[in-house]
Amino acid sequence: MTRRQRERLVRGTLYASAAGAVVLLAAIADWPLIRRNFFDPDIARSMWPDVLFIAARNTLLYTTLAFAFGLALGLVLALMRLSTIAPYRWFATVYIEVFRGLPALLTIFLVGFGIPIAFQVRWPILLQITLGLGIVAAAYMAETIRAGIEGVPKGQMEAARSLGMTRTRAMVSIIIPQGFRLIIPPLTNELVLLIKDTSLLFVLGTTPATKELTKFGRDVLAARANATPLIVVGAVYLLITIPLTQLVAVLERRNARAR
Repeated sequence: MTRRQRERLVRGTLYASAAGAVVLLAAIADWPLIRRNFFDPDIARSMWPDVLFIAARNTLLYTTLAFAFGLALGLVLALMRLSTIAPYRWFATVYIEVFRGLPALLTIFLVGFGIPIAFQVRWPILLQITLGLGIVAAAYMAETIRAGIEGVPKGQMEAARSLGMTRTRAMVSIIIPQGFRLIIPPLTNELVLLIKDTSLLFVLGTTPATKELTKFGRDVLAARANATPLIVVGAVYLLITIPLTQLVAVLERRNARAR
């Protein structure tokens, strides 16, 4: 056999094995039981429209607030990391390394319970959510933004300075906009991760009006003793995240053509 024939034989064997495994699983599966426990239409209907107009809405609201805060703080940290002033660089480096190393759940506990208990203060729930998720997101975004700024050719800054611009004006007007064009795909990925991280917010405590998707699905699961709520909530997550991941792919192809 030639090398190509051997490759075709191996590929065909793998395809046949995979198809056989699928057929076997389909033959031995108890489909009525699976349908009752994972795809109960009555339970799915009972979750509408709250799953969209309360849980999904809250998930998107919390994500937007945390992303906006994280992006603003991440930009400041990235500029501090690139600063010629050593204390700024030290502070930004310590912040980034600490909050990238800590679990996000621990940070949410710290913001939601640790600081309020230590200082005897009560923060609004939206502020707790924004800080709890945004502080961690800022650490990751800062490194992404720094990489984008450093990816801009140095000649851009030199050309701006030769035209009489100050370093600050050149950074704001020329370097940062070009850097953000390079990092739109990874920032969109960070947004997708942030959407999924909202599932950690249940530790702060929720009311019927403040539940996000995962907490909403878990409560229905506990009440109905059926896994259908998790399938419904998973489908809503996919309706949100898949368009974003496809957008990332489009942006990456566009950036590749531009380069």
